[in-house]
Amino acid sequence: HDLMENASAECAAEGMNAEDFLFILYTSGSTGKPKGVVHSTAGYLLWTALTHKYVFDIHDDDVFFCTADVGWVTGHSYVIYGPLCNGATSIMFEGTPTFPDAGRFWKIAEKFGVTAFYTAPTAIRALIRLGDEWPAKYDLSALRVLGTVGEPINPEAWIWYYKHVGRGRCPIVDTWWQTETGGHLITPLPGAHTLKPGSASRPFFGVEPVVLRDDGSECGPNEGGKLCIKRPWPGIMRTTWGDHGRFVNTYFTTFPNLYFTGDGCRVDQDGDYWLLGRVDDVVNVSGHRIGTAEVESALVSHPKVAEAAVAPMPHDIKGQALYAFVTLKEGVEGSEELKRELAAHVRKEIGAIAAPDKIQFAPALPKTRSGKIMRRILRKIAGNETSQIGDTTTLADPAVVEALIQGRQ
Repeated sequence: HDLMENASAECAAEGMNAEDFLFILYTSGSTGKPKGVVHSTAGYLLWTALTHKYVFDIHDDDVFFCTADVGWVTGHSYVIYGPLCNGATSIMFEGTPTFPDAGRFWKIAEKFGVTAFYTAPTAIRALIRLGDEWPAKYDLSALRVLGTVGEPINPEAWIWYYKHVGRGRCPIVDTWWQTETGGHLITPLPGAHTLKPGSASRPFFGVEPVVLRDDGSECGPNEGGKLCIKRPWPGIMRTTWGDHGRFVNTYFTTFPNLYFTGDGCRVDQDGDYWLLGRVDDVVNVSGHRIGTAEVESALVSHPKVAEAAVAPMPHDIKGQALYAFVTLKEGVEGSEELKRELAAHVRKEIGAIAAPDKIQFAPALPKTRSGKIMRRILRKIAGNETSQIGDTTTLADPAVVEALIQGRQ
């Protein structure tokens, strides 16, 4: 208090160079070690301001409501920097969409006359389960634009959002981007693009995507491949904090001279882009990217665990959830209590978002003769696609697979 009494009410702005670092934001990678994504001052601010203005059609009289946590990149770009650069009236939110009841978002939207609303498919799916009557209770007539972020939105959720929140008159901007990109790269523009439930539509200004096969050739219409970007854009990350080699290896070596996003994609006959999720061992839980290796490391750090492997499983609310296959140390008996203990351990080591929804104790994991875990098989078992497991002849012990199928949770 004494220091505050003597402090000036004025805080002069500090002049910065365009390429000075603005912030470092950590995001999960497939190797498990989180990456410190570095964004620059001028490029990032320009990109967030530009995308915020045109993707949400922002004008002086708009009220913008992005529900994201400020600690997530969406909170950085579209709660803080983008709206502030544009002088937009915007709402910051802390809490959950279902507390004290499922009208939380809509009560805020009605109270403040929200015109543009931006949230995650996870939140939409949670609200769908609680009934159509909640958005119907509120006056949402001020809404002009709806947006989604964090993961591809399934068409059923898109239609519910369009019908019950937008009342059939608000365009939905299904935005695709990453922590690394700083802001939107593929997105509809309201009023300018034809909307297709589940499609991210078209590239933003100046963005040149390309969808490639593993051999580097370009995919044909409706053929799934790996999404890359041909040219840089102002908001691209500048490096990985403390490890520039990792930056180069992660994003620019899979396909030389192209930015590799790590996402699968297809382009339909009309030129619209459909995102297919991650192509590596990163799971998208409620719009948050979680490296499976990171969760596996946390599980193995428990004194009763010998080995662990984590795979994604479909989840009605989160989009994807974590399914853990755990081999216990000799003499340790599996139990429901131990499952709860392991989930709590991961929660403590990493955070609540990384706690596995399902834990299956396994006598062994499916491995090749060289000792590599066959994650493709684990993904099929976790996703309850056991009829599509395919060839197991390269496994050291194919009988392990049948044991895992029998023990599936």
